[in-house]
Amino acid sequence: MDETSLPTGWQCWHEERDRVILAYRPDVFDSKAFPAPCLPTIYVTSGSPRRRPGGTSTDRWQVTLFLEPEIEAASESYADRAAAIDGAINHAGRFAAGEIDYRALYQVPREAYFDRLDELVGESG
Repeated sequence: MDETSLPTGWQCWHEERDRVILAYRPDVFDSKAFPAPCLPTIYVTSGSPRRRPGGTSTDRWQVTLFLEPEIEAASESYADRAAAIDGAINHAGRFAAGEIDYRALYQVPREAYFDRLDELVGESG
């Protein structure tokens, strides 16, 4: 993966043949400034992003943006790895630009956290 194509704040955290993990601002999701479990991540996988290592790959690629381990913000399927990488970059850009409404995804409001996250991604609230 060409990291220069990633939107500001995103980095490739891990890359294998059948899985790529992008992370948003791991420098601030360090359990001091922001809670580490809330690190926004994008999984690009051959098959489900929740499959165990060594699990069965498929001919479809899945891109999933997680805001926390149980909070999915976006999920799309692609025909091949290159298209999935492009899709992941698109989701990363939308998130960094504040275009993803993460507040609507939570059942329990976390207003103080959302206000801080809004500042980080450039959203005005």
